[in-house]
Amino acid sequence: MKYRSRSEIIALILETAARTNEGATKTKVMYTAFLSHTQLERYLTIALEGGLIEFQEATRTYRTTEKGLHFLQISNQLDGMISKRDGANRTM
Repeated sequence: MKYRSRSEIIALILETAARTNEGATKTKVMYTAFLSHTQLERYLTIALEGGLIEFQEATRTYRTTEKGLHFLQISNQLDGMISKRDGANRTM
């Protein structure tokens, strides 16, 4: 597996939590993002403090906030730009 940046890991967490209206459990996020429990706790703390994700106490799930969805949109746009640039460099 390639090295993943902090923003890539947070984007994976946000995508997982945004997939359904019900949100995602901690276990679901951990397995989908391929994180250890320690890593998961660290990144969830960053996302929670940044207002990118919220914890639903009643269902014990995490949901991506509007701010988190905006982060995902920008992240996907950057990935698209980088992919296009990498593709152009390979043809030269």
